[in-house]
Amino acid sequence: MAEDVFDAIIVGAGVAGSSAAYRLAKAGLQVVMIERGPFPGSKNLSGGVLYGRVLHELIPNFWESAPVERVITNQVVSFLTADSSINLDFQTEAFNQPPYNGFTVLRARFDRWLAEQAEAAGAMLVPGIKVDGVVKRDGRVVGITADGEEMLAKVVIAADGANSFIAQNAGLRGKIPTGQAAVGVKEVIGLPREVIEERFHLKDNEGAAYNIVGYATRGVPGGGFLYTNTESLSIGLVIHLDALVERQLKPAEIFEDFLAHPMIAPLIKGGKLLEYGAHLVPEGGLKMMPPLAADGLLLVGDAAGLGVNNGFVVRGMDLAIGSAVAAADTIIEAQAADDFSAARLQSYPARLEKSFVMQDMRTYARAVNFMKNERLFEAYPALLANVLTDIYRQEAQPKKNLVPTLLKNLKASKISLLDLVKDALAGGRAL
Repeated sequence: MAEDVFDAIIVGAGVAGSSAAYRLAKAGLQVVMIERGPFPGSKNLSGGVLYGRVLHELIPNFWESAPVERVITNQVVSFLTADSSINLDFQTEAFNQPPYNGFTVLRARFDRWLAEQAEAAGAMLVPGIKVDGVVKRDGRVVGITADGEEMLAKVVIAADGANSFIAQNAGLRGKIPTGQAAVGVKEVIGLPREVIEERFHLKDNEGAAYNIVGYATRGVPGGGFLYTNTESLSIGLVIHLDALVERQLKPAEIFEDFLAHPMIAPLIKGGKLLEYGAHLVPEGGLKMMPPLAADGLLLVGDAAGLGVNNGFVVRGMDLAIGSAVAAADTIIEAQAADDFSAARLQSYPARLEKSFVMQDMRTYARAVNFMKNERLFEAYPALLANVLTDIYRQEAQPKKNLVPTLLKNLKASKISLLDLVKDALAGGRAL
């Protein structure tokens, strides 16, 4: 049995784990990060959007040395039917000024860089180790076991992802119910930089982020995304697991249809497949969040069930970093008091409640159920497409103005006027 007792052991060296390690090491604590992969980021599907203001507070001007891809200046929400697309395209130069609002990142590169910052601050990284479980004594977590060996610490941070084995092993939660999880399917497609900039109307370091609903998922609750990197595109779907099980659909088949859509196919034409994979995504919102603190244990990031999808943006990394900072600050205080009891560590969820992390989780708490409204994925995209088709189609017949055109198409759709009113009110509250 190891005699050394670390101040903190962090399981998982993703953005949450490395951010916590950086903060703790900077404060002089003895920290070790355990990473299952051969290096941080090796298990992460490449590609995502990092809304980086919180990381800027932790590591000022991080973008000057971090392997970020593009600055997000274009945010697009797309509604698809089988043969049409309607885009809400927002572009602004305001997002192209430091401190930047968001970046596309390739996680294999970015996670590795962030872990290196933690190491440079004094944290120890131990890669290639699969943690078997937690060590408990007198009901308190005092470390972890791996390969039959114990590693002891005053506190353990579970940063091991959405299906956190540490949280389950510690008894804080069971497996995620299918109603609170989604399957994420993603490809990274290589294209020359000049091709990406021409197709997406970008220049220099500008980037675009698409959130896509409707036919992207064959009408199943969920959505698609497309992000521009420097010389690649990250494209994928997030599909609710319970709907897939109920309808006996295969994510890979839905994904192939998505890639062949008339809007999507020209954007990825001629690209080379660089990566493909799938993983579990937390989609339960507040309902799926387990207790975040116990004797000697804290949960951060996906392990804590933190994530926001409100139809306009999908967020996870910034919430993960925010939770990591709050956890680290809690541990720094606990170290000073030499008290790592559950009562002392309850200041962690209290910190989160005061931060943007839980405030945003509560702001968009209703979005979880609203984004399962099946009319969003078939009926409303079709209604929008039909209205716009009538507006733009020019024939040798008198045109009607907008209200009669809308009412005619609404009557022909599967949406009642009452549904429209209810959905508008629910969307206003949720989003």
